[in-house]
Amino acid sequence: MSNIISIKYPVGIDKGLGTLTEELNYEQHVVQLIKQVLFTNPGERINRPDFGCGLRRMIFAPNSDVTASLLQTTVYQALETWLSSVLKVERVQVNVLEEKLEVEIVYILKARQQRRFLNLEIQI
Repeated sequence: MSNIISIKYPVGIDKGLGTLTEELNYEQHVVQLIKQVLFTNPGERINRPDFGCGLRRMIFAPNSDVTASLLQTTVYQALETWLSSVLKVERVQVNVLEEKLEVEIVYILKARQQRRFLNLEIQI
């Protein structure tokens, strides 16, 4: 499969060309889609009020196994709801480590049938 051309997230300007920065790598494009879903709070997008997962809200939640379990379910459901045409979520694991939450996502890119991993840390 050939590379794609999409607007890079977060949006930026290519200083040399004076245009929006572009993402040419398909795997990175999908990672950017995942981050958009995870870091957008529901209600933040006007035309899609249910879009997002609200991962940033967890910064103010108590750091406990209950929070980790809730986050695990929320992340899985959001990815299945908004990105099921692009990927299949195999596993979401959330670990509580002192003042941070570690989010591990294992997914399969449907277009290429490749297993990919994404690890995020959230400071609480």
